[in-house]
Amino acid sequence: MTGNRTLRAASASAVAVTFALALAGCATPSPSPTGSPSASTTTTPRPTSTATTTATPIDGQCDTGDLSGTIGRGGGGAAGSVEVTLVLTNNGSGECSLQGWPGVSFVGDGNGTQLGAAAEFDRSKPHPTVVLQPGGTAQAPLRITQALNYPEADCQPKQADGFRVYPPGSTESLFVKDANVTACTKDSVTLLTVGALVAG
Repeated sequence: MTGNRTLRAASASAVAVTFALALAGCATPSPSPTGSPSASTTTTPRPTSTATTTATPIDGQCDTGDLSGTIGRGGGGAAGSVEVTLVLTNNGSGECSLQGWPGVSFVGDGNGTQLGAAAEFDRSKPHPTVVLQPGGTAQAPLRITQALNYPEADCQPKQADGFRVYPPGSTESLFVKDANVTACTKDSVTLLTVGALVAG
């Protein structure tokens, strides 16, 4: 009699254990933390025309503090726009190099406030490394669309003091004075297009 009770108890325990294991096998696993990165969702931001750094720094890159900028005559321009030349001069004591597109935007208000959208890059021509000896220059074509081409409400024109220029690969800028330009203060209008720097 005692043996039968022991056998029934052991059988009941075995059934309970089997049932528990079955439930465990059917349970939904806990979800992974939603913040965990995975290879399929990791992306690298792409640079845009509004980025201050327009290229990876190169060996012997010019220090922005050794550069000065001026606006020179350009190649004319299409209807409703004018093309000028942005000239960067090496004022340092040694040679240095530049490669790529400078970041350019209008500034005003007498304090360097950016006015409107930064320049787009014209990538239609080569962008070789330009080596500047002391006193040497590099230049880039800068096309300026006339602000008066746009309705005043869309553009909100304002006289600019000149341009903020970031040499390629640099996060430091320099100011290039030009009081003869009018900017659109609305970011939705892009008036500036800049080409790559070349020797000259």
